[in-house]
Amino acid sequence: MDLNDVYTQVILENSRNQKNKRNLENPDIKEPGHNPSCGDEIVLELKHDGNVITEAAFTGHGCAISQAATSVMCDEIVGKTIEEAKEMAKIYIGMIKREDISDEDLEKIGDAAAFQNISNMPQRVKCALLSWKTLDEVIDKDVK
Repeated sequence: MDLNDVYTQVILENSRNQKNKRNLENPDIKEPGHNPSCGDEIVLELKHDGNVITEAAFTGHGCAISQAATSVMCDEIVGKTIEEAKEMAKIYIGMIKREDISDEDLEKIGDAAAFQNISNMPQRVKCALLSWKTLDEVIDKDVK
């Protein structure tokens, strides 16, 4: 199985799997994200205990890539500190923007690394970035 197959499998599984697509009860953070170029919209909801993200979920609609990227992100950030989630967002955004990212950094984002080939599809870059940019912005704004 080559990387393209893995990438396709991760996107398909996560766009179909709705376990992270739900409202959290009493979220600590609720942040909308919108991609005006295609109409994808999410509302990211997070719960944290002190500095650790304990739950992550989202609602909204969009293409398979935006929905899958958001679901994978939710899985990957639970159990991480706010600082770790911020670093993960920076790594992921850099990866999608074709910056030079080390293998060690790619390991830090787990399954989200499967979206690396999106950088070869310029029309899909914003779809893949929506949730991670929303996370990055909400950490800057709401979690100090």
